[in-house]
Amino acid sequence: MANKKDLSADELSECVQDFYQNMSDRLMTHFKGSSERVECVMDQVEKYIMTRLYKNVFCPETTDDEKKDLATQNRIRALHWVTIQMLCVPLDEEIPEVSDSVVKAITDVIEMDSRRVPRDKLACITSCSKHIFNAIRVTRNEPASADDFLPTLIYIVLKANPPRLQSNIQYITRFCNPSRLMTGEDGYYFTNLCCAVAFIEKLDAQSLNLSSEDFERYMSGQASPCGPDAGRGWAGSGPAGASPGVVQAQRQIETLSGLSQRQEQVLEGVRELQAELVQWEASVARQVQGILERYPLELRPLPPAPAIDSDNTDDDRLPPPLTPQVFAG
Repeated sequence: MANKKDLSADELSECVQDFYQNMSDRLMTHFKGSSERVECVMDQVEKYIMTRLYKNVFCPETTDDEKKDLATQNRIRALHWVTIQMLCVPLDEEIPEVSDSVVKAITDVIEMDSRRVPRDKLACITSCSKHIFNAIRVTRNEPASADDFLPTLIYIVLKANPPRLQSNIQYITRFCNPSRLMTGEDGYYFTNLCCAVAFIEKLDAQSLNLSSEDFERYMSGQASPCGPDAGRGWAGSGPAGASPGVVQAQRQIETLSGLSQRQEQVLEGVRELQAELVQWEASVARQVQGILERYPLELRPLPPAPAIDSDNTDDDRLPPPLTPQVFAG
């Protein structure tokens, strides 16, 4: 396949899928129907083959995958104004655990592009989905439902704007082991991701309960949704389309602003206290001066201090100095 660059994407996919089927049939015969062992070996077969073929079959030149990637990326950028309330997403990013799960979900769906093996890309989608379910569960304090999952996945995709999203979806569809796509949680979450991307591509005013005029104004950038709670999340979680890091930074700015106001109040109190101390000091000085004027002090000379070793001639009743005496040994 590495030497057959003239094959179309469908032909490349057909070659790989035929190999998967033939290898699976032989393994079933070898392991005598042990599906678990066959699936384990097939995972390693897929990993080896697709790692070697990745550069040749991912986003091939014979397709318009790259063009679709750019269109989807521009579409998501144009929808930056969509709020969490418009999508009816049950998330409260004010809760630290919810915010953390949202960040992890965004990271997982972005990381999908760095993986080469279709199974590893699916693992990123599955991990993203599990973080979404956890965020919904924590917000509502009850198990998340499938009806809540898809709108939240759409919200995560809009916030993440994953690179080469269409190419990754096509790559998984063409070259993933079909048994993994048709069964299990990986296939379920991948199907939901495809539905989320299709919804974003067809999203219109009716989908968001907006008028056509408002939708066009928001899309063109002439206006943005505004109101007392505009841009807030399911329970006031932050600006629409803003990452949790931006939301946290805004909260810190608000906190610092409050601290600045409190500091200014403290400084104002210090200045008032200094003024009061100056006034009190002047008042005390005036009072002391008044007392001195009314009761002037008479300064009398101090008597000379007696010598310590002098004879006791005064009336201070001090004993005379001791006379040294010599005792015979």
